[in-house]
Amino acid sequence: EREREHALRTCTALLQPFTGLYVGFATLPNQVHRKSVKKGFDFTLMVAGESGLGKSTLVNSLFLTDLHKDRKLLSAEERISQTVEITKHTVDIEEKGVKLKLTIVDTPGFGDAVNNTECWRPITDYIDQQFEQYFRDESGLNRKNIQDNRVHCCLYFIPPFGHGLRPVDIEFMKALQDKVNVVPLISKSDCLTPNEIRKLKDRVREEIDKFGIKVYQFPDCDSDEDEEAKQKDRELKESTPFAVIGSNMVVETRGQKVRGRLYPWGIVEGRCMGVGCVLENQSHCDFVKLRTMLIRTHMHDLKDITCDCHYENYRAHCIHTMTSKMNTDNRVESPIPILPLSTPDVETEKLIKMKDEELRRMQEMLQKMQQQMQHEQDL
Repeated sequence: EREREHALRTCTALLQPFTGLYVGFATLPNQVHRKSVKKGFDFTLMVAGESGLGKSTLVNSLFLTDLHKDRKLLSAEERISQTVEITKHTVDIEEKGVKLKLTIVDTPGFGDAVNNTECWRPITDYIDQQFEQYFRDESGLNRKNIQDNRVHCCLYFIPPFGHGLRPVDIEFMKALQDKVNVVPLISKSDCLTPNEIRKLKDRVREEIDKFGIKVYQFPDCDSDEDEEAKQKDRELKESTPFAVIGSNMVVETRGQKVRGRLYPWGIVEGRCMGVGCVLENQSHCDFVKLRTMLIRTHMHDLKDITCDCHYENYRAHCIHTMTSKMNTDNRVESPIPILPLSTPDVETEKLIKMKDEELRRMQEMLQKMQQQMQHEQDL
């Protein structure tokens, strides 16, 4: 024990003369940045809600793309008889050298039937299937090129015509709350006045708290953030659920071309009396705030929560299930006796040998560093 303590003090003393010298690991963030940009990023976004709430239009507006060029609109009779389906659309987007593989998971048929009992079941099954596939790939031999198709965020569209959440809205969000980051939206907010939007937002927030629905929670700002960043974070949190509109139409206002909706009642600046509703104007809707949250500030956090929370819960459940089954099978069927665990003395001896070996390697490394630094000083 005394020899080990002496060795540690010696290592510390040898390191002290070099603490102020530049080693080079400060470039690690740049290395990570270059590697990440070269590899590219992927993000899977699910949109859910009844037909006609502007899901596809909003996605096109968010990412400035057109995912449904050849889409066929179903008749009312076809929508009623339609079952919930899962459709995927993948597009590669590049901006300033940064590549993003965007996957949009649409859920046509959700909420359109007369009887919507457990209409969310195909959606939850799809999310679990992506977790299962990732778990299989992660547990396999070839782990180098694993494709991440896990759903990172679900935008749930709430109709603007009611007085809060409907039973199907409550049941859907509760069914998905432990599997994916749920972000509720008030769709087609240009149908409402500013006062109606405020009341509907308050009612939705109250019912989310009342029924214990776990929606995506914005992380707290770091203490070293500037006041402007903290103010923007507060505005984002206060704006939920986001009241949004989408448009593929480009309108011209004040000499500038922007995405928005053109109405027949003239040009007056305001909430509901303008060229229509201009998406880029934050006084018209929360489109800019949603885009800021989803793409510019919280996309990585959505992916982290998916990986560290939702997927880890699924993975832990799978491992626990498999372990319990193996233990049960061994107790019932296996004729091989279970080997006793090693005694504490043996484990302690192994640990001491490992520590001694680690100290020896550290001393050798420090001696090499000292010789190299001395050689550079002599030159």
